[in-house]
Amino acid sequence: MTSTDEELVARSRGGDLDSFNQLVLRWERPIYALAYRVIGREEDARDVAQETFLRAYRALSGFKGQAKFSSWLYRITLNLCRDWIRRERRAPVMQAPEGVDIIELAGEATPSESIEDLVTRRQLGRAVGRVMSLLPDEQRTAIIMKEYHGLTFQEIADLLDCPLSTVKTRLYQGLSVLRKQLQDAGVESIFEPRDIARKNTHV
Repeated sequence: MTSTDEELVARSRGGDLDSFNQLVLRWERPIYALAYRVIGREEDARDVAQETFLRAYRALSGFKGQAKFSSWLYRITLNLCRDWIRRERRAPVMQAPEGVDIIELAGEATPSESIEDLVTRRQLGRAVGRVMSLLPDEQRTAIIMKEYHGLTFQEIADLLDCPLSTVKTRLYQGLSVLRKQLQDAGVESIFEPRDIARKNTHV
């Protein structure tokens, strides 16, 4: 039977290193994905992910379980990403690596998706990444947490220590800019800001 995050955290706080390793295995891909989407550089995103778990392990005694363990990890990751951006004095890139391997594409394609469809999806992903890198940090973070990581508005508000209405405003404004920029570039957007009003009830 699979242990919950809470059970693994409790055992980790008691000195069970194997339980913490299970948490790392469970969350390393989402944490790396978040770091990569925020700063856009693979090697640095890996460094941020490693540092996230190192800091989390050192701070476990201070984790009181008032938020979900995943939200606590996300907070640590976002803080490290912001530190990286300030330290490096760089803007986030959010672009997929150049070069498309047809073998890799074939492995990613679903049975109902052709190679051409997958190439188009990847091209759209790169276009979205370029526009996302131009958004203000607050709007970009809201979009990443909601659209890519599936957090609710309330979870994002708790994570960022801001009012619920602020999160909704940042998300709507960011998606509106994103959609317009993609339309201007002749790229169909996968994000529909007009849907946010209907989604606002799902908090």
